[in-house]
Amino acid sequence: MDAIIEKLTLITQKFPAPIRELGVSLIEEKCYGKLIEQLDFSDIECVKLALSKGLGIGIVVGGSIVKVPQIALILRTQDSAGLSLPSYVLETLSYLITLFYSYRNSFPFSTYGENLFLGIQDIVVSLLILLHGESPNPSRRTGDLGLLTAFFIASISALYSMSIENLAYLQLATLPLSLFSKIPQITANHKAKSTGQLSAFAVLSQIVGCIARVYTTSTEVGDSVVQAGFGLALFLNLILGIQMMLYWGSAPPAATKKVAAVEKKKATPAEAELMDETLSQEYFLSNGRQRRSRPMQRVDHAEGSSRKWERKVD
Repeated sequence: MDAIIEKLTLITQKFPAPIRELGVSLIEEKCYGKLIEQLDFSDIECVKLALSKGLGIGIVVGGSIVKVPQIALILRTQDSAGLSLPSYVLETLSYLITLFYSYRNSFPFSTYGENLFLGIQDIVVSLLILLHGESPNPSRRTGDLGLLTAFFIASISALYSMSIENLAYLQLATLPLSLFSKIPQITANHKAKSTGQLSAFAVLSQIVGCIARVYTTSTEVGDSVVQAGFGLALFLNLILGIQMMLYWGSAPPAATKKVAAVEKKKATPAEAELMDETLSQEYFLSNGRQRRSRPMQRVDHAEGSSRKWERKVD
């Protein structure tokens, strides 16, 4: 074993200068020498730092695509049912505040870089929710899109020019922001007994990312406010994950109505009447109301070959 390690160290000690410089910039000269050039993993602090850097880089890379499935799902279905616009707007603000706060404090990019990509993706999702939401007035939808876009641009400009002291106060505000950003989505899921078009991949990725981020910030940053923010985000994302499992396969009422409307156009008049009755019963049952309904009976009529659904006479 020692002979193998000795041969490997001869290779690692001769890595090209660009690779060595990159390694040193990530885990410092001391840890690079021990872990890479000497293959000595006895220094626990260096091992923890290397693990944190690896996780951090993985989170940043993963954060660049974590909301892409959610965006693709909305674009494919042309539907944003079940997604809460307030949740995404508040979540976007939380990401942007953490991004500028960490940047201005010169934290390592590997400890906060995903906030840049997540913020951009959340802005896109927020605009798509408005674009594909249920709005009877197209002109009002266009106006809302313009207002939301202006709001995001103004927020980014304000955070960019804000003093470090004010950013510190806003970083404290990310704790309630994280809370309030998830509550509308959690409440909407509970009310509809469905997670709608919410992407399971996005929820699972955020849970894994928060777990890893709690570790990386405690290892490299040591900022209790940032750590508390990720801890709270982890707790709320776990609730969303539990809801994903509980309501898996359940379609939101809005989506059910859209599908029913399409099917109704293809149905015969008798079938359409039956579909209306079924949807009406499901609506009252889902809202916890009792509704007396007379049973349906299929009656064959002698005249012609057509069959109709009729109510049974009491």
